[in-house]
Amino acid sequence: MPQVTANGVSLEVERYGDPANPPLLLIMGLGAQLTLWPIELVEALVARGYHVIRYDNRDIGLSTKFTEHGVPNVRKVVLMRLFGLRPRLPYRLTDMAADAVGLLDALGIAKAHIVGASMGGMIAQLVAATYPERTLSLTSIMSTTGNRRVPPAKPEAFKALTTPPPTNASLDQIVPHVINIARAIGSPAYPAPEERLTERITRDLQRSFHPTGAGRQLAAIIDDGCRRERLKKVTAPALVIHGVDDPLVRVEGGRDTAAHIPGARLHEIPGMGHDLPLELVDEVADAIAGVAR
Repeated sequence: MPQVTANGVSLEVERYGDPANPPLLLIMGLGAQLTLWPIELVEALVARGYHVIRYDNRDIGLSTKFTEHGVPNVRKVVLMRLFGLRPRLPYRLTDMAADAVGLLDALGIAKAHIVGASMGGMIAQLVAATYPERTLSLTSIMSTTGNRRVPPAKPEAFKALTTPPPTNASLDQIVPHVINIARAIGSPAYPAPEERLTERITRDLQRSFHPTGAGRQLAAIIDDGCRRERLKKVTAPALVIHGVDDPLVRVEGGRDTAAHIPGARLHEIPGMGHDLPLELVDEVADAIAGVAR
């Protein structure tokens, strides 16, 4: 698992498939490591003829951390944006989009299919809107535009996501905390078996546990504001995938995204929440490959 320097930070990168095939870049969401992209989905995309790249965003996983900057006051960031002010932050969502393009530069890739989930979908949107010459296609999964009129997360999903783990908790205490989050935001029609969910979460926490990074990433999301006008600049073929039963980023967010990207196709999946169930791997891979073709 090599590290590359991109946009002034070190990013942990994994590559799959034949490098001669069309490149497809996967960008993960808030506080999530590259491992949250199911390897089954990665392999399905490789089988469909793509050179798949997944990486840890800045401030998460094995990439550069920004711990020394502390965690921004999210309430203050919200209030400043309401009044049209820009807070001082360690980085912005546009920096994370520049990371993705810098990663392509470091790998010698001129253009790629850009696929993002949740916050990663927001980053992918910015890549497509800001760097059209680097974007072969855009797929935005379970994401939104930043439009404040879109219905908010359901209270139980928001509470689970924003409740911090116990202070000085051991790994054995953190695992059930993260399982609770996964259950609260996950797909009601495709619940992950307890054993598989526990194994995945334990593996990810052993790889890296860096909870403060999510706070800085969240501030960057809020600071970015509404992307609807910027999305009108997207020229690449675009697909929006969204679970009808997503309790965290409601399906209206996906609909709003598709409505503001010229020519975008909306693919809604009943029973899907804010995760990527293994039962949906082929459907999601087929949809991504469809817009990429």
